[in-house]
Amino acid sequence: MYAATARLLAVLVVSGYMVTACGMSTESLPAATPVTFSSPDSIPAVETLAPTGSGTVPSSASSTAAVDQTSPTSPTGSSITSESIPATGTWENATEGLVGLTADCGNLARVAVRPDRDVLIASVATHGLWSTGEGTDSWSQLGTGRGSTPITNRATTFIFDPVSPGTFWEAGIYGGGVYRTDDGGRSWRTAHKGVRAQFLPNQHPEFGQCVHKIARHPARPDRLYLQNHWGLYRTDDAGDSWTDVANGVPSDFGFGMAVHPHDPDTAYIVPLESDGFRCTPEGRLRVYRTRDAGKSWQPMTRGLPQKDALETVLRDALTTDGFEKAGVYFGTRSGKLFASRDSGTSWTRLADGLPPIVCVKTAAVAKAKAKATGKGKAR
Repeated sequence: MYAATARLLAVLVVSGYMVTACGMSTESLPAATPVTFSSPDSIPAVETLAPTGSGTVPSSASSTAAVDQTSPTSPTGSSITSESIPATGTWENATEGLVGLTADCGNLARVAVRPDRDVLIASVATHGLWSTGEGTDSWSQLGTGRGSTPITNRATTFIFDPVSPGTFWEAGIYGGGVYRTDDGGRSWRTAHKGVRAQFLPNQHPEFGQCVHKIARHPARPDRLYLQNHWGLYRTDDAGDSWTDVANGVPSDFGFGMAVHPHDPDTAYIVPLESDGFRCTPEGRLRVYRTRDAGKSWQPMTRGLPQKDALETVLRDALTTDGFEKAGVYFGTRSGKLFASRDSGTSWTRLADGLPPIVCVKTAAVAKAKAKATGKGKAR
């Protein structure tokens, strides 16, 4: 039994600090022990950190969330406070054996946890994909099977098939594209037919696409959305073919992309003007939402600045939660954090003045109801 359930945001900023905001509160954003990275691009992203983005939080949890929606800086009732979230933890170096890893881990592009096994997957830029053994910290290279397509890009996304555990996708930049494996990573094949590389003379090469982000709905594993370096796409056949869905957006360049937790036809993006000017078009901060799988997109602007808002939202800084009334969240390189409690229709600024935000993750945090003892007293 749970007396209260709150939405926890974890925000990774460019200085290497992790800050948390529990119950939509920003009165106290505790910083964990800092980890130093050489640049924003050197900060590895970790997949499957936020289970609420891929599942469903019961409606009872949503209804008991003790958060004052009219005043997000003032949680009410018995919501869990930020003081109950540990600011530090115990960490071990798990990178020994990763070939090609630089001293500052600057080319460790992405780390993922296989949901079906005690296995880590890592992308080391220009040195391929690696996997730990079952329950071990020893690494071996993936993609060494006969006939496999070599992958040496900088990974931006790992997505795992919930039905077939050995099937997952990798997408990346710098000579990247989308790749699929059906045997746990032993062999890979390309999965980006129809995705263009606008910056190359041949805009549809076998390799070389620059994929900024892909997103999948858990109920329809064959449907993926893709934000390219120029281009918005959707596939309904697990990546065998892609359809351009950049319909009615001010630009099809951008980084962040997220899917509604319950509706596979609803997705979110934040368009940027161009690869030469990576800010929101016309100085207006707009989250674009589709409710028809990309046939049309509408700007969501209520609560967002529409003047002199030259903002940038990076690939891991836009996310959703798993509540019945879905929350949508994003952070900007100028250090602003925004949240929507109504699937993106309206927005509230939760924080300002943070360092550049590179990653936003969500989780549901619940507080157990105290057991009654004696004459109605709580222990």
